[in-house]
Amino acid sequence: MRPVEDVDFDVGGGELALLLGASGCGKTTLLSVLAAILRPVDGSAKLDATEITTLTGRALTEYRRHKVGIVFQSFNLIPSLTASENVQVPLRAAGRGPRAARERAEALLEQTGLAHRRRHRPDDLSGGEKQRVAIARALALDPPLLLADEPTAHLDYIQVESVLALLRSLAESGRIVVVSTHDERMIPLGDRVVPMSPRTLARERETTPVELAAGEFLFRQGDPGDLIYIVEEGQIEVVRERADGVEEVLARISSGDYFGELAPIFATRRSAGARAVSAARVVGLSPGAFRRRTRGRARALVDGG
Repeated sequence: MRPVEDVDFDVGGGELALLLGASGCGKTTLLSVLAAILRPVDGSAKLDATEITTLTGRALTEYRRHKVGIVFQSFNLIPSLTASENVQVPLRAAGRGPRAARERAEALLEQTGLAHRRRHRPDDLSGGEKQRVAIARALALDPPLLLADEPTAHLDYIQVESVLALLRSLAESGRIVVVSTHDERMIPLGDRVVPMSPRTLARERETTPVELAAGEFLFRQGDPGDLIYIVEEGQIEVVRERADGVEEVLARISSGDYFGELAPIFATRRSAGARAVSAARVVGLSPGAFRRRTRGRARALVDGG
């Protein structure tokens, strides 16, 4: 157990909070307090009007069962049970009948994209699939608070992207989601970032508008990328050069839409270039600034490098 001092933050319904820091900084300890597994020596933790740190007896059991769902770093799935049966465990413990528990479990596996794997046991599932089963199980009793401990720790690049999108969508449904992580790729997805160790977060910034002439490139395939762009006027086309040297147009981005988010979010180089179709004006934003500026609006259909 690691000591946690001077941490103070509020999270509202529909928000995703990140506890960000290196291993050993106390992230899991703080999650355990929020889950009512550990009781702090001092301090306060509340869910709505409920003081979590003073719960005992029946109230403690009720909180753990119905108010909070936990996604463990090591998944903690039961090897002998199928994906569906693992999700049914908390439902059966709460008194749901076999049929109701099975129907609820399969609906959650559908929601998390694993309906086709519901009869598979953990040893037959990939790391990303195990994580989705663990998330479905944590949602079984529809808790208002979801806690996830290092959810990307055992996942590869492709699995990380899908799990992060799922966690983001769960917060947008009105639930509070608190995630402990050392993975800075998650920063753009967080409504609140709580530093758990001394560090410097990437500074939020918004550039002055950039004017482009027709045919002018904003960035090229392979360039480093730290900004997401919003088109204010004109049109931008996203182009990729294939291995055979042929250029293909992946998408055209019009005024009001955005592009170029993959490189800054996942700390990679640009997978495609961006070129003005006609005279255009764009503004660049860091992931944090972009998140705040566009919160609540619909996601564009094209990522665009």
